[in-house]
Amino acid sequence: MDKPLFEFAPYHLLMAGCGLVIIFAYWLPRWISGKEPAASGLLIIGGLAVFGIVPGIPQVFSPVNRPGFWEIASEFAVIIALFGTGIRIDRIAGRGLWTPTVRLLAVAMPLCMVAVAVMGTLAGFALGSAILLAAVLAPTDPVLAADVQVGAPLEGREHPVRFALTAEAGLNDGLAFPFVYLAIFVTSMGLDLQGWGLEWAGFYLLYKIAVGVLAGVLAGKLLGAALFTWPRGNPLAETGSGVIAMAGVLFTYGLTELVEGYGFIAAFVMGVVLRLQEHEHQFHGRLHSFSEALEHAVTAILLVLLGGAIPDLLPYLGWREAIIGLALVFAIRPAFGMLALLGTDMTVKQRGVVAFYGVRGMGSIYYLAYAAGAIDLQDAGPLWAVVTFTIVLSTLVHGFSAGSVVSAATSDEAKAAGARKPGAKEA
Repeated sequence: MDKPLFEFAPYHLLMAGCGLVIIFAYWLPRWISGKEPAASGLLIIGGLAVFGIVPGIPQVFSPVNRPGFWEIASEFAVIIALFGTGIRIDRIAGRGLWTPTVRLLAVAMPLCMVAVAVMGTLAGFALGSAILLAAVLAPTDPVLAADVQVGAPLEGREHPVRFALTAEAGLNDGLAFPFVYLAIFVTSMGLDLQGWGLEWAGFYLLYKIAVGVLAGVLAGKLLGAALFTWPRGNPLAETGSGVIAMAGVLFTYGLTELVEGYGFIAAFVMGVVLRLQEHEHQFHGRLHSFSEALEHAVTAILLVLLGGAIPDLLPYLGWREAIIGLALVFAIRPAFGMLALLGTDMTVKQRGVVAFYGVRGMGSIYYLAYAAGAIDLQDAGPLWAVVTFTIVLSTLVHGFSAGSVVSAATSDEAKAAGARKPGAKEA
């Protein structure tokens, strides 16, 4: 036998290291506090510590070198997360319920994109690259934002702060896609609006969004019937298996993309519509647990690998690139978020929480990888450096503070309601 004993095969080393980092990232916080912070930041740091020093690993998983891998992997993670985000929402009707979300999408998101595009241009990016950077960093992330979202089905925690952040993360992934295409048009054909402007507005902005919404509604109703109604007396929901729903998500996403709709929008809308079918059925809770476990597993592996790729991106990260990420997290999103939420029923404290906790993550990775596969990407290295830096910053700043801050902001209403009850003691 020629194979030596105790050979350190790179693949097995990768598996062992990845598993070790994931265990450590979920285990360590329990030594720090009783309230476990999000593990996302620790997963990236652990990946950097374990794989950043292993020869060849940063280059192997560098998104600059292998955007195709990151496109496929992050796409799957986002699809599952969007569906899971949709089925968390217990109710979709209520006075002013959607107002904060609509304002975040219609006011804060476009203003954030304009600001990032301007900063990208000032930092030396080509116009197409600056627009792409703005589009890529526009969506908040449904994968990494569990601590700021509503609770599991039938669990509650439907506070307006959590609902706004949940619905925003569910919808803005798909709504950012037209602007990724805008960047692709500008990069490949210049500012010839007469040549491609009508196609972009009619097809990539209006048609693809409308098809995504329609496909999600139809798929949610059909899958709901398959789970809860057909066959009568022996529905699939009684089996407790979430696999059929995941299959429905993949089918819906793939079919929506085949008819040129936005699959991300379809996945989220499908989850929301499915949640409305047999609203009180316990299967929704089991389905959520299944999708959440799958989402966490895929995301954890990708974050570890992203951490391992950081050394290959550091040469592209200068002070100009870092300032863009810092400005987005600490100034641009909070300022425009507060502006968008003026006049809503939220308190100043609650508006501040919603404005600040715009977590960036897997959606940004997918969009940039998609663009890299569609065109000869200008400024590829610096773009990946900015996006990765922003994700790392967001996971650390938002991840380690979201649980306690959001809980404090959403407890105000409950305390106020308790104080208003007859016989309640005044503080």
